Amino acid sequence: MLDFLKRPVETFQEFLFLSGRAFRNIFRSPHYADDILLQMDTIGVGSLFIVSLIGFFSGVVMALQMSRALSTYGAQGQIGQIVSITLVRELGPVLASLLVAGRNASGIASELGSMRVTEQIDAMRALGTDPIQKLVTPRLIAMAVVLPLLTIIADFLGLVGGYFIAYSLLNITTDQYWSTAWRALEYNDLTQGLLKPFLFAIVIALVGCYYGMNTSGGTQGVGRSTTKAVVVASVWIFIITSMLDPLFVNLSS
Repeated sequence: MLDFLKRPVETFQEFLFLSGRAFRNIFRSPHYADDILLQMDTIGVGSLFIVSLIGFFSGVVMALQMSRALSTYGAQGQIGQIVSITLVRELGPVLASLLVAGRNASGIASELGSMRVTEQIDAMRALGTDPIQKLVTPRLIAMAVVLPLLTIIADFLGLVGGYFIAYSLLNITTDQYWSTAWRALEYNDLTQGLLKPFLFAIVIALVGCYYGMNTSGGTQGVGRSTTKAVVVASVWIFIITSMLDPLFVNLSS
């Protein structure tokens, strides 16, 4: 009767097993520092332009849309506060993580999937190398380091985009915009804005590695794994942020 649940439960169990081994390998030698640095360059530097671009225009669009609503109440001077809180708490981490998931979860899944179907991973095991320690853990560490940094850059450029609109179209002074933007932020907001991308990074890396390591069916299987990795990672980003938001709202109240 419940046979349709067997496959999802089995998949989740395998995912937890892979995650446990990846986390355990963080504290075991060898650490493959060169692979970690290579992945940090691929994930972080490779995603820098698109994350920066989206961060800037997110601030621009938000300032434009909110200025219309705030003008009704004569509160256009608070545009910096609204842009700052929205970006740091929610929009910055989520947008940056979705972009990184679309770019890198697919890349990880396709790379590992290709290695899987060409039996390179089996060759690693035959030579005595742990594929999870060699392939999964470096990507996990690299993603957990660079995604919060990318989020900080996206948040800052979003504030710059909001300032561009506030100064050029709304006649708000530089001091007024930046003072309201910085004063609106509390430690709770900064913690939320950095914890979310850290958790998102773990999910993105592990989901991409899981589907890549479990690829089957040749080149078509690589395509399926790539698609699944992006979709599942994106869904989990929204699930995690919806679970964290009530927690931080209660802490700030």
